[in-house]
Amino acid sequence: MAAEEVLQTVDHYKTEIERLTKELTETTHEKIQAAEYGLVVLEEKLTLKQQYDELEAEYDSLKQELEQLKELKDVIYDILNQLAFQFSV
Repeated sequence: MAAEEVLQTVDHYKTEIERLTKELTETTHEKIQAAEYGLVVLEEKLTLKQQYDELEAEYDSLKQELEQLKELKDVIYDILNQLAFQFSV
């Protein structure tokens, strides 16, 4: 009977080792998938950050250009008013 109990114990341990190996494989696969997804998210974040920086630089440039155009408009408006005043006198 001792030999039979040993065989049952060995079978139990083999089954347990197979179960744990399968679980470890699945867990490892899930961690690899999570890491790959994390890398994709990081790459997307870097791309979006770069696009944001480019858009922000373009916005600042356009904002400065708009301010210059407003100043130019004011200068032209003043000149036109002076001309209109000179011709009305």
